[in-house]
Amino acid sequence: MASPPAFTELPVIDVSALGAGTPRERRAVAAELGRAAAAVGFCYVRGTGIAPSAFDRLLAVAKAFFALPLDEKMRSYIGLSRCHRGYVPEGEEVFYGGGVDRKEAFDTGPDLPGDDPDYVAGNPMIGPNQWPAAIPGFAAAVTAYYQDAMALGRRLLSALAVAMGEPEDTFGRHMTKPPSQLRLIHYPCDPDACDAPGIGAHTDYELITLLRPTSPGLEVLNGAGDWIDVPPRGDALVVNIGDMLELWSNGRFVATSHRVRTVTEERYSFPLFCTLDYHTVLGPLPRLLAPGEEPRPSLVVGEHLFAQTAQTFTYLKNRVAAGELALPDGSVTLSSFGQQARQRPRSSRGLPRSGKKRLDGPQGLGR
Repeated sequence: MASPPAFTELPVIDVSALGAGTPRERRAVAAELGRAAAAVGFCYVRGTGIAPSAFDRLLAVAKAFFALPLDEKMRSYIGLSRCHRGYVPEGEEVFYGGGVDRKEAFDTGPDLPGDDPDYVAGNPMIGPNQWPAAIPGFAAAVTAYYQDAMALGRRLLSALAVAMGEPEDTFGRHMTKPPSQLRLIHYPCDPDACDAPGIGAHTDYELITLLRPTSPGLEVLNGAGDWIDVPPRGDALVVNIGDMLELWSNGRFVATSHRVRTVTEERYSFPLFCTLDYHTVLGPLPRLLAPGEEPRPSLVVGEHLFAQTAQTFTYLKNRVAAGELALPDGSVTLSSFGQQARQRPRSSRGLPRSGKKRLDGPQGLGR
């Protein structure tokens, strides 16, 4: 699998035609997105259809929440949730090969009712959000932005499917109740910060990520091994390819490694991680395999997402160590995609099997 070239900046793509353009205009945007996904794995997108006021309200409630005393924020601690929702204190999250992250976060997703059958059955990634009672309007502001950003994510995924020669609804028909996560992330002001990683280098687990940051700090690894700055560009979103899209495209689309540098200014960041329904089986498109090429193993979307999450969050790692949770069979180690994976033998990517029965789901993409 080829590495991304030695790019020095990200392409900027106007995607407004995906919402209201002609079929020809949509195909042109799809081609642009496909080229960016193959050559870089990252791009900026403009014409998102997300109202500036929706982001302003999201930012306002995020600032209000993170300004609360720690004991008040911990009332929504993510470890109190059965479906990975809520407040993530500093030091809770550790990426592959990284130290303690200098950040705090609030994790949300589709806000399902408490009697949702998947939640009742114990699904670890699907269920209701934990909303902080101390911030009026928090749930409404987060939900409004989530819905707008997810609508954009669906349009982008339709375009990326077209870019690969697949039907527009290739992903959409597997997005009836996806555990797509919106994170509210706060990097505190640290005037004495040194030049060091704030989040260790990693790829994202899902199909694509839609990111809106307020300050610099994000860096992307190019094919020459150089870290490239990705500063905010007005109301444009940063879009990047995740593990699942790299797998589905058999490496044609690149899950490019990225990290966040420690910066002296206060920073907020809002990534939406777009994925498919939990039980969707995902594997390489057969037509993209070279003659005699052995396909990479398929994965169950939700199991991959949960396994990677459980290797990152301290409260989940503790539960696994205590035998309260088990990683799904055949789980891969963190950073098994992107640049870091290309530098390690494939034999080192698998984790020991847990003995847990594999969840059965419908035949999915690439099958």
